[in-house]
Amino acid sequence: MIYLAIGFPPAAKSCAYRMRETANQFIKAGWDVTVVTIAQESWERDSGVDLTLLDQVDPLVNIVELPLAREDLETDIRLYSEDRALKPNAWVAQLRVRQTETFPEANFGEWRGALEQAVLDIHGEHQADLLLASCVPYVNLAAAWKLWEHARVPYAVDFRDGWSIDVIEGVEAFSRDSELGRWERKILDHAVSLWVVNDPIAEHYRSRYPDFADRVRVVRNGYDADSSPGRAHKPDPESGLVFGYLGTVNFTAQHLETVLNAWRAARAQEPLLAGSRFEVRGHIGNGAGREANRHAEILKQAEADGVRFGGPAAKAEVASIYAGWDAMVLILIGGRFVTSGKVYEYMATGLPIVSAHVVEHDASNVLDGHPLWTGAVGLDEEALTRSFIQAAHMAVETSDAVHAEAMAHADQFTREVLMTAAVKELIDQLATDEAASTPAKDTAVLAEKSIVTGGTAS
Repeated sequence: MIYLAIGFPPAAKSCAYRMRETANQFIKAGWDVTVVTIAQESWERDSGVDLTLLDQVDPLVNIVELPLAREDLETDIRLYSEDRALKPNAWVAQLRVRQTETFPEANFGEWRGALEQAVLDIHGEHQADLLLASCVPYVNLAAAWKLWEHARVPYAVDFRDGWSIDVIEGVEAFSRDSELGRWERKILDHAVSLWVVNDPIAEHYRSRYPDFADRVRVVRNGYDADSSPGRAHKPDPESGLVFGYLGTVNFTAQHLETVLNAWRAARAQEPLLAGSRFEVRGHIGNGAGREANRHAEILKQAEADGVRFGGPAAKAEVASIYAGWDAMVLILIGGRFVTSGKVYEYMATGLPIVSAHVVEHDASNVLDGHPLWTGAVGLDEEALTRSFIQAAHMAVETSDAVHAEAMAHADQFTREVLMTAAVKELIDQLATDEAASTPAKDTAVLAEKSIVTGGTAS
C-alpha cells in the first residue's frame, strides 16, 4: 500500500497518531506499507517535530520524505527575494496564485507534480495494490488520481474532517460545480471508500453523494491506550488540586479569556480550589503570528490565578503529565461537525472533565454517558465556573466504582480497536470490489483475444 500521509510522525500534529495507527494496522494485516510525507525540516517551521512519535511506528513501515515545504513559513530573511522583503503582501498574493495554478489549494497546490511523480516511482519499484490518501493537504487526491489513471491502482480517501464542509462554521465549503467540487466528485466516483471522523460529517457526504453513501465510513480518531495513566494518585486538596489542558492552543484569545475568567471565579468561590493550579501544555497556534503572542500574554497575566504554561509536551511525556493532574479542561473550537482527538484521550485518564466548548459539539456526543463529565454548558462564564467547582468535588469524592465506569466508557474508543476494524473493513471492501470486477476483466481479455484471432468471445 502507498499511504499519502503528510503529517506522519515525527510531525507534531494531532493527525500523526491516526496515521501511525493506520500504517501499523496494515502491517499487522500482512501488507507492505510505504508512507509518503515531507521532510522533518519542513515541520520545524510549521507545527514542530516530536521524535518520540517514531518510537511506536512499526519498523516495517517504509517512510519516504519528499523535499517539500511551505514557502510562506520560511523565517530566514536571508533567503527572501527582493520582492518578498520589500513588498510582502504583494508577494504573498502572487504566491497564492502560483500555488493554485496546478491544483485548487492554497499553500499546497504546487506540490502536485512532486506527489504524482513520487507515487508513480514507488509503484514502478514495487507494484501497489492500494493507495490511501489522508487529507489535508487535498492535493494528495491529485496523486491518487494520477496513479489510478496510469495503472488503475484502487484508492481510498481519509478526509478526516471533510473537504466540502467547513466543520468550524458548519456550512458548505464550496459548491458542487466549483473547481474543488468537480475534483471531489471525480475522486469519490472511483474511490473504494471514504473515511470521516464523525457521524455529522458522514451524513453530509451521504446526502451530497447519495450514489456513494454506502462507501462512507465513520472512523473515529480514538486514543492511544499507552497515554492513559489510569488512576495514578489520590487528589490532595490540602496541597492544591491540579487541573490541566493538553493540546494545541488554537482557539481564540476571547475563548481563552472566558475559560480563565471562569477559573478565577471558581477559585474565589470554592474552598477546594483556593490553592489549586491550572496547567496548560502544548503548542500555541501553528506557525508564527500575532495571535500566538496574544495567547502567551493572556497566560502570563493569569499566573496570579495559579495558571501555568508549560510549553509543548512530547508524546512520551503524556501519560506522566496526566498522572499528575486531578481534572481535565477540554477547550475546543467548532461545533457539531468537530470532535477533536483530545476528547478520547481525556476520557482515558479517568479524571473529571470540564467542557469549554459550544453545547452542540460532537465531543458532547462522545462524552454523553461519561460519569465524570460536568456536561456541555457552552461558553458562559458563570456556567463554566460551576463546572470547575463540580469537577473539583468529583475529583475528591469519586469512588473506585465510578472511576471504573468512566474507564469502561473510554475503553470503546481505543485507537487500536477502532483502526483495526476500519483497516479490516477496507481490505474486505477491496477484495469484494476485485471479485466483482473479475468477470468484467475476463470478458475484456476474451474480447481482446477474439479480435486478435478472429474468433468469437463467449
